[in-house]
Amino acid sequence: MSGEGPEAAGEFDHVIVGAGSAGCVLAHRLTEEADRTVLLLEAGGRDNAAVVRMPAALAIPMHSPRFSWTYRAEPEPELGGRSLICPRGRVLGGSSSINGMVYVRGNALDYEGWVDAGADGWGYRDVLPYFRRAECFAGGGDRWRGDAGPLRVSNGTLSNPLHRAFLDAARQAGWQAPLDINGFRQEGFGPLPMTVHRGVRWSTAQAYLRPALGRANLTVITGGLATRLVMDGRQTRGVEFVRRGRSRRVLARRSVILCAGPINGPQLLMLSGIGPGQHLAERGIAVKHDLPGVGANLQDHLEVYVQQACVSPVTLHRHAGLLGKAWAGVRWIATRRGVGASNHFETGGFIRSSDHVAWPDIQFHFFPMAVSYDGKRSAGRHGFQAHVGPMRSKSRGYVRLRSADPREPPEIRFNYMSCREDWVEMRAAVRAARRIFAQPAFDRYRGPELAPGEGRTSDRDIDAFVRETAESAFHPCGTARMGKDAGAVVDPECRVHGIDRLLVVDSSVMPVITTGNLNAPTIMMAEKAADMIRGRDPLPASHAPFFRARNGAGGSDCA
Repeated sequence: MSGEGPEAAGEFDHVIVGAGSAGCVLAHRLTEEADRTVLLLEAGGRDNAAVVRMPAALAIPMHSPRFSWTYRAEPEPELGGRSLICPRGRVLGGSSSINGMVYVRGNALDYEGWVDAGADGWGYRDVLPYFRRAECFAGGGDRWRGDAGPLRVSNGTLSNPLHRAFLDAARQAGWQAPLDINGFRQEGFGPLPMTVHRGVRWSTAQAYLRPALGRANLTVITGGLATRLVMDGRQTRGVEFVRRGRSRRVLARRSVILCAGPINGPQLLMLSGIGPGQHLAERGIAVKHDLPGVGANLQDHLEVYVQQACVSPVTLHRHAGLLGKAWAGVRWIATRRGVGASNHFETGGFIRSSDHVAWPDIQFHFFPMAVSYDGKRSAGRHGFQAHVGPMRSKSRGYVRLRSADPREPPEIRFNYMSCREDWVEMRAAVRAARRIFAQPAFDRYRGPELAPGEGRTSDRDIDAFVRETAESAFHPCGTARMGKDAGAVVDPECRVHGIDRLLVVDSSVMPVITTGNLNAPTIMMAEKAADMIRGRDPLPASHAPFFRARNGAGGSDCA
């Protein structure tokens, strides 16, 4: 880094930090108005590599430093001191360019809960129109689904017979099959929609940014690491960043919008003197605004893989060798079809762990192979698995600075499984997966149980299995939560409390994690925030109904 002052890099109406799931949406929507100029700043590079575009290759960009912040969290006391990975997108499209592409909006009652937490205007009736505006669902539009938005969403072909067996087995086990988990009823089992179009990953870079690149009022800078916000008292003036070893400064006439995600976003706020005052002082950072909620309230989904051997050679294991992968890659490059054209998480579902739960609190992703998410740990034989885990853990963690150096990864501590409820729900999740795999629909495929392993049936056995093997589902959020209380970071219009001309728009502002994968809600939030930033009236509220369990009730015994 140069020892001289930062070079001027221009002045724009809006500076967006992070070209990820939210940043690309905002860049597109804000530049629809020709009189607004926007700079989109991204630390990573382009998203045009085949391993990013090919859905089945998802494990490669997710764990590659070229495309991901390959963070590792602090050791987890309740998981035997294991340190789990926390990949975040470092490429155009952000995490939408490295994720599993599952398109799940969450449950309607999630958003009712957001309102209860102080996020006025974010109830289900308010957010559903923005989900619809974003989406172009291959199955067609209705009161819940969109058919004209930039984001292409489709169901898989279910060509692997194990997907049909999984859905049939879930029904045999007593769970209903909703017509559409993103429609009236989420609870039950069915196809898991994915952000894939004609065999290609449909990230927000594809859906939103690429159509906007020709606009004269949009400037995109890649390879630029934001190091701090430029402040004038409590007014945000711009952003300093480093690119190719030189420090530069860009100014914003109207606002700086942080879309850097739930890890990098609070890191940048704290580097700029906005955050918990005592913590900042300990790191030698001058406190501009003591805002204790910055970096707090970190939430995630934790999951385990319940694995079964398969006695029929129909699983993806037959494609796991070098020749199989090479053939899949060649076919995908030539035709955008075949094994490479799917994320293979084509079926799944949501259940309640007990009748006393108000809405689903356990999620399933079914995968027709027995292998870890990163592809490094395989059963070495034909098998299949359910990724399963609780949705609304009461455990909370945090993001903190290790030092005042913006190049040093922050401290990430999730505190997984730190509430008694987490263990109760995880046991229920494992037993539900076993119940499904034991149904007649799997009789022709089922071999020995691989994990947790036959004979490991007691609470103590399952707890040990969770402690030994549980992994993140890569859904961090909540570290700049929306609300009106002293612990909130942004107000319901995503404006940082106590700071002028500074907004946060990404999964970090979620007050409470949603029921399912987070990419779809993050895109929705950016669509809605775009109207707020432009001063437009919100889209008319929806009156589409949603399912409520008759016997559900809330409650928590988390200490």
